[in-house]
Amino acid sequence: MSPSNIKRIIAMSTQPKHCYTLEEYLELERNSETRYEYWNGEVYVMSGGTQAHELITTNIHDLLAAQLAGKGCRAYPSGMQIKVPAAPPYHYADGSVVCGKAEIEEFNNNHLLLNPVLIYEVLSPSTEAFDRGDKFTYYKSIPSLREYLLAAQHRPHITQYFKKTTDDWDYKEINGLDARIHCQA
Repeated sequence: MSPSNIKRIIAMSTQPKHCYTLEEYLELERNSETRYEYWNGEVYVMSGGTQAHELITTNIHDLLAAQLAGKGCRAYPSGMQIKVPAAPPYHYADGSVVCGKAEIEEFNNNHLLLNPVLIYEVLSPSTEAFDRGDKFTYYKSIPSLREYLLAAQHRPHITQYFKKTTDDWDYKEINGLDARIHCQA
């Protein structure tokens, strides 16, 4: 890499980030085939995951859908927008589950899911800290949410968080290909 390229990269990395308004974000989402997420004024591209990420996401969705068939609950894939009261307007999880009738709110030509009881994410190295930290904190503001699953990509491991009371969550670590998860939701 040439010295001039290094200087250009350093200059780019020190420039302030653009803080998007909600209206700018919604306009971007409306006029693009790419999905974006809006977190505290910053916009992130929801790029396609790795093959492992996509396979794990699909496997979790398919297993949940099969287990929930005929039980009054439904599994939703990653395209469903979920309203998150603590971090408006909405966000995309890797998947979710609703029991009973799905409550939907119309917002800016989008259908926002209001009442997921379970949300799952497949962890990536670039998102793991956020998924375990701030994102989980934001998801806890969803009144109906009772369970949050985080699946590792590079080993057979799931962290299962479940709500005990309004402000009290507990968790279990599930390891191994033969392990079973007993969903609380």
